[in-house]
Amino acid sequence: MSHQTGIRANQELKSFFGKCRDGNIRVFKVSIDNEQLILAGDDKVKGSWEDDYERLIIPLISESQPCYILYRLDSKDSTGAYYWMLISWSPDDAPVRQKMLYASTKATLKQEFGSGQIKEELHGTVKDDITMSGFLKHKKNEMAPAPLTSREEELAELRRSERGVAASVGVDTRHQTLGGVAFPMTDSARQAVIGMADKLHTYVQLRIDLDEERIHLVSSGNVSLDKLPSKVPSDSARYHLFNFKHTHEGDYIESVVFIYSMPGYSCSIKERMLYSSCKAPLLSDIEQNIGLEITKKLEIDSGSELTEEFLQDEIHPKKNLHRPKFAKPKGPPNRGAKRLTKPQASPVE
Repeated sequence: MSHQTGIRANQELKSFFGKCRDGNIRVFKVSIDNEQLILAGDDKVKGSWEDDYERLIIPLISESQPCYILYRLDSKDSTGAYYWMLISWSPDDAPVRQKMLYASTKATLKQEFGSGQIKEELHGTVKDDITMSGFLKHKKNEMAPAPLTSREEELAELRRSERGVAASVGVDTRHQTLGGVAFPMTDSARQAVIGMADKLHTYVQLRIDLDEERIHLVSSGNVSLDKLPSKVPSDSARYHLFNFKHTHEGDYIESVVFIYSMPGYSCSIKERMLYSSCKAPLLSDIEQNIGLEITKKLEIDSGSELTEEFLQDEIHPKKNLHRPKFAKPKGPPNRGAKRLTKPQASPVE
């Protein structure tokens, strides 16, 4: 919006800009008159910037007329020049055209005064906005985080949980790894996984308690493949460990499969994010600390996917060693003989 209105500082104001650099001027007022920025009042330093603030600023404003006020602070930049605050006063009952004119000329004023010297900016429509308490409230609001959507709040909470770092995995600890955020397993959950490593049962189901930030045991036991789909809930996420006993090319094989079931968007964003982030640390704990070897890691939406054919294809993917060469497709039948295009003879001149 710089120079949008074409209004510039007059010569008197430009000369005053140079005078106010010496540190004696505390505040001055700039107005727009006859399509020029003019000096409309000023006052000198009397005390600290906090002491001078309200007693010098409030008398300069009019309840129905916009203006700019530049107020000198007591802090300096690296060159020794003082920093300033720019107050844009635009009262509610001022004419709309005046408000628009001052709003679109502010960039010009900042450029001509020196935007690098303006450390603070404050906008006011009522007197309370530009008092010292109004300025402090403005600073507090600047430091406060912007309002978040529910999704952003859940993601922020997840990031906060990832910053919890502990030295080791235990019942009451949590630590961050490269793969995500690690929640500890409860004693019963850990014992169930150990029991599966010792071949005491073929199935373990685990869940995350979002409030406790721990991984709990849901169930464990001997589950056949035909009963496995019914173990997958349709309204919440789960981790499953299943010992898939099968034959392949005449050999009997037992393959422990880790299944992460997530029934789409019926789960909250927080639940989806936590289950996804906790998966890698949990697998690392199961394989490295408990010693349960996992053959395949799967992600599914519903239990109906867990068929024998699906598990066989995942664990023993088919290899196509003899890929047929590309064959040119045949043309349409009965298309007749090829037509020969005879070149046209050149016209005789």
